[in-house]
Amino acid sequence: MNKFALSAAVLTFGTVSLCAETVEEGQPSDSVGTDLREVEIVANRAGYKTPVAFSNVSKTELNKNNDGRDLTYLLQLTPSVTVTSDAGAGMGYTSMRIRGTDGSRINVTANGIPINNPESHNVYWVNMPDLASSLRDVQVQRGAGTSTNGAGAFGGSINMMTDAPSIDPYSEISLAYGSYNSNRETFRVGSGLLKDHWSFDAKISHLGSDGYIDRASSALWSYFTQGAYRNENTMLRLLVFGGKEKTYMAWDYATKEEMEKYGRRYNPCGKYIDNDGNVAFYKDQNDNYTQHHFQLLLSQHLGERFNLAAALHYTHDNGYYDQYKQKRTLVEYGLTPFIGEDGELVKKSDLIRLKNNVNHYYGGNVRLTYTGERFNIMAGIAASDFKGHHFGQIKWVRNYVGKLDPLQPYYDNKGLKYDINLFVRGNYDINDKLSLFADLQYRFINYRIKGESDNYDWNIEGPAILNIKRHWNFFNPKLGINLDLGQHRAFASWSVAQKEPTRDNFTDGDPYRQPESERLNDFELGYAYNGGIFACGVNLYYMLYKDQLVATGELSDTGNAISVNVPDSYRTGIEIQGALLPCDWFEWNLNLTLSRNRIKNFVEYIYEDEWTNPITFDLGSTPIAFSPDLIFNNSFRFKWKNADAVLETKYVGSQYMNNARSSEAKLDAYFITDLHLGYSFKNLKGIKDMRIGLNVYNIFNAKYFNNGYSGAGYYIENGEKIIYRYSGYAAQAPANVMATLSLKF
Repeated sequence: MNKFALSAAVLTFGTVSLCAETVEEGQPSDSVGTDLREVEIVANRAGYKTPVAFSNVSKTELNKNNDGRDLTYLLQLTPSVTVTSDAGAGMGYTSMRIRGTDGSRINVTANGIPINNPESHNVYWVNMPDLASSLRDVQVQRGAGTSTNGAGAFGGSINMMTDAPSIDPYSEISLAYGSYNSNRETFRVGSGLLKDHWSFDAKISHLGSDGYIDRASSALWSYFTQGAYRNENTMLRLLVFGGKEKTYMAWDYATKEEMEKYGRRYNPCGKYIDNDGNVAFYKDQNDNYTQHHFQLLLSQHLGERFNLAAALHYTHDNGYYDQYKQKRTLVEYGLTPFIGEDGELVKKSDLIRLKNNVNHYYGGNVRLTYTGERFNIMAGIAASDFKGHHFGQIKWVRNYVGKLDPLQPYYDNKGLKYDINLFVRGNYDINDKLSLFADLQYRFINYRIKGESDNYDWNIEGPAILNIKRHWNFFNPKLGINLDLGQHRAFASWSVAQKEPTRDNFTDGDPYRQPESERLNDFELGYAYNGGIFACGVNLYYMLYKDQLVATGELSDTGNAISVNVPDSYRTGIEIQGALLPCDWFEWNLNLTLSRNRIKNFVEYIYEDEWTNPITFDLGSTPIAFSPDLIFNNSFRFKWKNADAVLETKYVGSQYMNNARSSEAKLDAYFITDLHLGYSFKNLKGIKDMRIGLNVYNIFNAKYFNNGYSGAGYYIENGEKIIYRYSGYAAQAPANVMATLSLKF
């Protein structure tokens, strides 16, 4: 990496992975192909003159550390990011937060196509395992960011660009194996350019792991295919990619008392008492899911000034989870109480339930770009339609007497959502140093849910009835100014983002007090210095929320925890990045986030026996859950001839798991260090490149937790209310290793 690349990376308020972009084997290097790809991604991407905070992570960086862990873990050293893993080692169910905001508030796109589920607003990365090996690069935007398709960005955006069509033929095998029987096998192949116009690429991957947590196993498959046609002014691409996963549940987490008794790896999921009175675990307590993405992308030059990009997309996913539940009230599942062998009426019994989900999501978008000498403008429109089918079935009931149809249904409902998005965005260069930025977006959403809920309503003695019809009209302006003085760059911006509630906010909420949309005013101020050998950047942000939905402890009529609109809350902080390249063989990168995240005038609700007679506590200003005040990342990179080594450290400050500042619901600060070693063999007979690697994670064996849950209740003793709190913790793996091997032909 040269000094110019280092400086440019920091000047984009960038990533800890400050490596120069390099052309990968099998990737196009011609100027026409590059220009056409930029037409595809520029709609959602921030550029050098865009006044937002962002980080770019190149394919080279993704590949170096890609041993099968989810993409979330490959992005964890970008500023203000924290990650979690249910299984404890980065495979299976993982998630990430940006500036403390969870995955349902992070907008994710691939080639400009929305990936978030339109109802939950989440991205379940386990459904797209090994996606990183099919990506050209990733941009992570912090804050409201630029206008994008899909769910609103309330803390950040992740814009992924998949691999470009191949110019030269290639094949590649990547293998990895390590602790907890974790493994990855990937095969990639590309035709190269055929008859000057056509190319085809394909990938298939298998991943598996026993997981650090007991029984938290995963068996994952993924694929990626694309066919492309190009000429001087046109590129047309058809992409089909997806995955299939089978993951043993580990999301219940263990209490510290359980860990003291059974060990840190204890997993309470699937636990039951068998007929002999012994503790056992249900072997099929699995999440089973399949997801397919179809994308048709067109990039078209229309003369010297205009470019057109258009896309059609369709996502189909379906699956279920198989879950053992102990001592469940039968009528809640549409079952009739029965007379047991002892002659007593059995109202509760163990059962196995299946919760199913089938989704169809399709849409399209068109964008037109004009590039002038001093004025660049883009306008676009996108529309999508979503149909989600949710239904539950009873697989088995212990000792049941009576009629029980195979896979007897107990709830059934559908979600229908239509979304249209129009935007216009532009940059105007006042002179060669100063430019103005404006981004205006209008978004219309119509959302309906109809049918029977999986929540039982005791008032009607049946499943809660869902008949939700809502629509929203959002206008989201974004304005900014950018100053470029050569070695110095500065920007300031103000952005508005608005977001509709998620499905759970409705289905688990109070039918007489439906949730309202949320609004964010995001103020950003950034500065960067480019000194060649040394570069640094600083970004100040103030994110002011109106009616943010947060958990207060309140319960719905059906007993579910609900999120409530709180009038005022905010996130404010400073993000600092730095990079030093004193010589060709050493590079030092770091970033630091110091923040304050608060809900004003927070009122906590606590229920007797977690169900009735709530009492309230006015707690004033409280920290927002899962929002550490300090995040620090550091990396030392060494390169000597064909060998390279990276020592990475991450510190995450303490954080609360509820919004009530409860010491019993606190994640302690943690500090972890990873070591990455690699060596590349060049010009071997019959092999273009061979690379071996060894990744050692958590080398100092830190015993830490990065996620969890909390709850509270009270009981009455001697006329006094006794409050109790409880928590579960996601234990993470101690020191563990992964070895990698890749061959390119």
